[in-house]
Amino acid sequence: MAVRIKDIAHDLGLSSMAVSKALRGHADIGEETIRRVRKRAEELDYRVDMVARSMVTGRSFLVGLVVPDLMQSFFTEVAVALANALGQDGYHVVIAHTNEDPAEEIAQISALESRRVDGLIVASTQRDGAHLGHVRTPFVLIDRLVPGLDVSWVGVDDEQIAQFATGHLFDQGCRRIAHLRGPNLSTSEGRLAGYRKAIIAHGLPFDETLTCWSGHDEAGGRRAMVELLAHPAPPDGVVCFNDPVAIGAMHAILDVGLRVPDDIAVIGAANMRYSDALRISLSTIDQAAAKTGEDAARLLLALMTADTVTANPTRIVQPTRLIARASSVRQ
Repeated sequence: MAVRIKDIAHDLGLSSMAVSKALRGHADIGEETIRRVRKRAEELDYRVDMVARSMVTGRSFLVGLVVPDLMQSFFTEVAVALANALGQDGYHVVIAHTNEDPAEEIAQISALESRRVDGLIVASTQRDGAHLGHVRTPFVLIDRLVPGLDVSWVGVDDEQIAQFATGHLFDQGCRRIAHLRGPNLSTSEGRLAGYRKAIIAHGLPFDETLTCWSGHDEAGGRRAMVELLAHPAPPDGVVCFNDPVAIGAMHAILDVGLRVPDDIAVIGAANMRYSDALRISLSTIDQAAAKTGEDAARLLLALMTADTVTANPTRIVQPTRLIARASSVRQ
């Protein structure tokens, strides 16, 4: 006969609720109690019956995380923090990868809804809210805003990111600062606007020919940097959409025998893991990935347990910080 929570509770003289929370590592249960409960559960070979639990509660205790690029450690760090935070309330995270494809995103969300996930966290590739506006499952956006969609969101001030990065290159003596632009989404648009504002604020002429579309990955960064290097007056500093783009840009610069940062200084965004372990450690703007995952979990939990859909979506803007490394700091 299968071991039940109430069997463990009876053995330890605890309530079934306390045992349930202890098994999930809930914050309001003491460490000693958690240790005792988990030890007894292991002794009895206790296994959670998720089917029975779902039938009783009407919930699957699954949350879908829909991200565009799992190769970027930013989204991986978000996923880990999200899973840890939701795990305290008994939820498990199912990850779907869209490869920056809006159609694939809709297909993945539809598949997750068909499996009756209780909530969704989405880093969207959509250009408007036409599709996401019909999603019935509670969801929170991260990283990217979607025009025409007024929902809860956790991310950063993208204009501020580009302003910090551009200002840093100016402080290093750069005077022809270029910008490698990302996909046509809110993040890229915000960073282009911030770059332009910073260029003008520092008294430099805004030269649109120094902005080049790169996409979101290393290959795009390399291609875009090759294009900039062919400019009649190449840049001496480059603000990149993200860290993979910046790595691609550095490869292109080094390939033609130029030096980073002496000839061209480079800075990215996101603070990708191992950016400090590259041959030339990468300067970047940290986007608080772990905090993004934790805050998104908190907002989603509130939505999933609310009696009605909130009329006032919450938007959380994470603090960002400059991390200056060898790719931009000139002696």
